[in-house]
Amino acid sequence: MTTAEENALLQSVRHLHLGADGRSVVILDQTLLPNQERFLTLRTAEEFIEALTLLRVRGAPAIGAFAGYAAYCLAAELLDAPGACPGPRFQADFNAACAKLSAARPTAVNLSWALGRMRRAAEAHPEDPLSALYAECRAIQLEDIAMCRAIGEHGLALLKDGDAVLTHCNAGELAASRYGTALAPILLGAERGLHFSVYADETRPLLQGARLTCYELVRAGVPVTLLCDNMAATVLRQGLVQACFVGCDRIAANGDAANKIGTGGLAVLAHHYGVPFYVLGPTSSIDLSLPTGESIPIEQRDPEEVRSLYYAQPMAPAGVRGFNPAFDIASHTLISGIVTEKGVCRPPYTKSLAALFGR
Repeated sequence: MTTAEENALLQSVRHLHLGADGRSVVILDQTLLPNQERFLTLRTAEEFIEALTLLRVRGAPAIGAFAGYAAYCLAAELLDAPGACPGPRFQADFNAACAKLSAARPTAVNLSWALGRMRRAAEAHPEDPLSALYAECRAIQLEDIAMCRAIGEHGLALLKDGDAVLTHCNAGELAASRYGTALAPILLGAERGLHFSVYADETRPLLQGARLTCYELVRAGVPVTLLCDNMAATVLRQGLVQACFVGCDRIAANGDAANKIGTGGLAVLAHHYGVPFYVLGPTSSIDLSLPTGESIPIEQRDPEEVRSLYYAQPMAPAGVRGFNPAFDIASHTLISGIVTEKGVCRPPYTKSLAALFGR
């Protein structure tokens, strides 16, 4: 691919890209969708961390691409300072900035994965780290685009024309660069004239399914039916869907997968009703250093998201305690297959996932 072709491909990703000034990151604020499309131009570490923490940018692959661009901008800021120059001091300050970014979302391994790539790129080119970081952040997003398309191709092999799929949270284009992960087969199939339909859990408490998945599918012309999370059992029992497709934020070595809270329960239901349950994500979301899902850190968020977010007034008595884990774990025993850009892994996952990395 030529540089011009790469530029055109990167510029086509309207919801997440490097700013024209080369010192900022432009994102579509996902917290305002579907009612308002507002683009934000972010430049400082505080703005990057706030965007991650408040989920203005979200989705494991998108977080990785965002982290690459944010790290590049922070490096440029360090080197633009009076008297600054490449060297050990710059590398130490850059590593510290990356560490602060990494702490913003501890569950999504793509964040630390992308920042690790950026740190290593700077270390490998001490004489000109900024050029190396520019190339690396572009490479991360270009690879994400290619990976999502490949995930879509492999996922399509699991479906037939006319199938209906149940999904949870949002793992479409907004959660990545193009196509997404769980929705990649659906969106890719729609481009090719195939006829799929989707049942989307609303995904409490942040409503990513209602706000984002439905937004994407309506724009793509894919028939979508919204349901409350607690309606999934009825959909599965009545045989309204042929498969469940979900994304992931981290996969342990044994195949346990962390995804948005509610995914673990959906896996149990799908297993009970005999509906195939597939996890779709890039190999960058696989963390072989963690033996099981019990080792995956689970982000605990503000209980106010449960008590009052999106309500005109609080929907719980004043003072009531709240519990708000952002993710749960779908056991590997409930997962029919893990779809990556390299193919579909099947049980036992300790072997099939390791094989992806030549182990």
